[in-house]
Amino acid sequence: MQRRSSLARLQRTLVLSVAGPALGWFAWHWQASPWLALGGPAVIWADLALVLGVEFLALRVVGRADPAPPPTSWQLVRAWLVSIWLNAVVFGWWQPFRWNAVPDQLSALPAIPPRRGVVLVHGFACNRGFWTPWLRLLRDRGVPFIAVNLEPAFGSIDEYPTIIEDAVQRITQATGTAPLLVCHSMGGVAVRAWLRSGGAAKKVHHVVTIGAPHRGTWIAGFSRAANGRQLSLGNPWLEQLGQGAPDGAGTPFTCWYSNCDNMVFPVSSATLPGADNRLLPGAGHLALAYRPEVIASALALLEE
Repeated sequence: MQRRSSLARLQRTLVLSVAGPALGWFAWHWQASPWLALGGPAVIWADLALVLGVEFLALRVVGRADPAPPPTSWQLVRAWLVSIWLNAVVFGWWQPFRWNAVPDQLSALPAIPPRRGVVLVHGFACNRGFWTPWLRLLRDRGVPFIAVNLEPAFGSIDEYPTIIEDAVQRITQATGTAPLLVCHSMGGVAVRAWLRSGGAAKKVHHVVTIGAPHRGTWIAGFSRAANGRQLSLGNPWLEQLGQGAPDGAGTPFTCWYSNCDNMVFPVSSATLPGADNRLLPGAGHLALAYRPEVIASALALLEE
């Protein structure tokens, strides 16, 4: 496991810069006016809800011509509410403060044949803390795993294949079997870039992508980060990645996508030709990775 995460430091700074003044406001006004005291934290939650609300509205407008079943109003509202909570937990707690709380596990409970391992690859503006529920579950089940940190956090995706290669090599040496790769968002594209390297496909049992912008996403057009720009619709780098021979020829892909994905839309861009593309309606971008159906399906692949 990497000892440092530049993204964790950045997100800790951002969280503390917001939480400190909010707590100060709350303490200062509590005795005089509890309602005024609660107003400070409420404004922060309202700002988060507003930003996410704009994303869901954009999803609905941009995705009108998408072949995936359109979301209902109730699906969008429910996904929006869940996303408010998950964004606070993921970006406000797991990633900045708990990213290394569950270390990588290279040994496994005794089994014949040996237990297959898992490599978890996070997405844009994330680190290994994103996988916290997965890490706890894999640890408790005695499944070997490595969760990478893709660094530099806002660098080119071309810098990530060496990190993925190192993780695959280490877990293969520990288990003696090709690992399962589980990837969220940009992580799925990074793994495809790695699979383009010579012989990589033979090192993989199966690849599961969750809300991965395989053909780009509209919202990435607003990014100024190198990896963000690479995920924009019509980006030459992404189009070149999709040309030629299939990614990791012979490597099976399962691609999960949702009609309520507020970060990857048009939502069908999260699918790949020839893959087992699975639509899970009503889940936002973060929630899709934590849905029981997705987790159970991925873990079942370990037994194949």
